[in-house]
Amino acid sequence: MNKSLITLSAVVAALISSQVAFAEEAAPKARAEVKAETKAAVKAGALPKGDADQTASGPKSTKARAEVKTEAATAEKSGTIAKGQAADTASATGKSTKARAEVKAETKAAVKAGALPKGDADTTKK
Repeated sequence: MNKSLITLSAVVAALISSQVAFAEEAAPKARAEVKAETKAAVKAGALPKGDADQTASGPKSTKARAEVKTEAATAEKSGTIAKGQAADTASATGKSTKARAEVKAETKAAVKAGALPKGDADTTKK
């Protein structure tokens, strides 16, 4: 991988230097000069590594990993962190505010009124 990265860097440097040479109408650089420039650019970190540009990384944490883990564990034990994707507490706990009979009655009334679709297609009365 390092060999291919160096080769890629050399190709990029050669392309860039050739465009600059044409723009300045100066004599083309020797292969050794191009290699030296590429090596210096790699050492200086001027060439991006991989597919993504890593210079624009997000903010770094000021806390140690162990500290973050202990904070998360205590927050989970105290119940201040919602589990899963649920945001509200009723969904997070899985408890309903209605009785089973009340939910069944509402569903039966909705079916009778034609407010619920039947099957996969939406065939509700409008």
